[in-house]
Amino acid sequence: MPKGYIIGHITVHDPEDYKEYIARDTPILERLGAKFIVRGGQSETVEGDTQDRHVVIEFESYEAAKRAYHDPEYQIVAEIRRRSATSTILLVEGV
Repeated sequence: MPKGYIIGHITVHDPEDYKEYIARDTPILERLGAKFIVRGGQSETVEGDTQDRHVVIEFESYEAAKRAYHDPEYQIVAEIRRRSATSTILLVEGV
């Protein structure tokens, strides 16, 4: 079965508030099966436009990634990200 991923492209506007998001989202997503593959770090945009920060989170399946993103507890914490950053979040099925 193909893996599933949550991929985020994020530009943080309020670093202090965003730290709270990271502290609170990590245990929720890990409890739901997340494996953080990329979380910030150095990056270079070689084509096109994007945000400043990139996150790739792996799950056992596409359905598991969808369940994690739509989880009510995660969605409460996601409001912190929405107010402290501009983000594009994708749900992607692997190969």
